[in-house]
Amino acid sequence: MICKHCHERGANRPRGLCWSCYNTPGVREQYSCLSLLGRRLVEDFTGQEKLPSQPTNALPGSPEKVAVLEERARLRQRLWHPLDAPYDGRPNLRVLAALQKLWSNGGRRRSKKLATTPVKAEGESK
Repeated sequence: MICKHCHERGANRPRGLCWSCYNTPGVREQYSCLSLLGRRLVEDFTGQEKLPSQPTNALPGSPEKVAVLEERARLRQRLWHPLDAPYDGRPNLRVLAALQKLWSNGGRRRSKKLATTPVKAEGESK
């Protein structure tokens, strides 16, 4: 396959580009990714775009904060506003409750209880 951009060299990089075109600033972004694994719902960007218009009061790690971050990424804004709600040092009680429920319902993969009786070798008596 020949490079989609220069039409001179063989395409040996993603997006059907040659090495030289792939590494030339601005060229790579002109061509969509051919790989199914490379396609994303939100286009990749550095996050150093315009500042969000409003800070959020949602605490870090909360579902509300995650939704705000997703929306900011979709709008190609910076992910964090300098006046966003800071982490207050307290654990997220919803996350802790979900983890506690997971570990207490018997659905864990390995038991936390260790065997207390030693295993006897064959022919060994007490």
